[in-house]
Amino acid sequence: MAKPKNTYYLTAHCPSTLGTMDVLTRYLCEQQCYVVEMQTFDDIESAHFFIRMEFRPPADHAFDVEQFRQGLAPRAAEFGMQWELTAASLRPNVVIMVSRLDHCLNDLLYRYRTGQLAIEIPAIISNHPDLQRLADWHHIPFYYLPVDDSNRALQETQVLQLINECQADLVVLARYMQMLSPELSTALTGKAINIHHSLLPGFKGELPYHQAYDKGVKLVGATAHYIDNHLDDGPIISQGVEVVDHSHYPEQLIAKGRDIECRTLARAVQAHIEGRVFLHQGKTVVFSS
Repeated sequence: MAKPKNTYYLTAHCPSTLGTMDVLTRYLCEQQCYVVEMQTFDDIESAHFFIRMEFRPPADHAFDVEQFRQGLAPRAAEFGMQWELTAASLRPNVVIMVSRLDHCLNDLLYRYRTGQLAIEIPAIISNHPDLQRLADWHHIPFYYLPVDDSNRALQETQVLQLINECQADLVVLARYMQMLSPELSTALTGKAINIHHSLLPGFKGELPYHQAYDKGVKLVGATAHYIDNHLDDGPIISQGVEVVDHSHYPEQLIAKGRDIECRTLARAVQAHIEGRVFLHQGKTVVFSS
């Protein structure tokens, strides 16, 4: 759900040092900004500090974002702090990539349409034409870019060009059933989220739920993560899981798994656009909403 227009996110991380929290809270107080939410984490193993704050500037005068940045920059620099300031009212551009399965796309479009996800979707990219009508119904440009081993490099060049033209802040692979090249994965580092069932790596390839049924699996779930050169192995943002039993046949496992995929992917996208996710040493720090 969209935040009030006068709300901002301030996120930062730096080496663990005495005074890291104080420098931010003191500065906000001096600027008469009211903190409505704050979460912190100090990673003992890497001696690294993370903080996320939501705040409201004073209501009686205009908030000068550039002046705020200039005032905070030298104080943050003393702690080697990397930080970002984002208006909560900002609706990031999210490009969605999808193949034939429509459940995750459908769910994201519903949340977009109802305002649960405060995003803009400038493009949907697919290697199949099947979901053109769904995109058209939402008045979202649909780009059909077929791919096989003979044209993969050219197709990925077109994909990246579209992403850049859309000024995408985030790319979501909503069951895009293609392996991305190392070059494209590197270009999208930290700004592309993938979703898949959590039966990996035990049940690979086709019909994973049938394989799981044959083995009597008692848990099914989903994993949403940033992509890396190994598409299904990137830093995890969100996971979901539910208990199943002998009474769940493959079709029921598939239905339950798809439902979990939708909810897990939506949580990951929400966390990313609200600045709740930090990438650190190949893992993530994720503050809850």
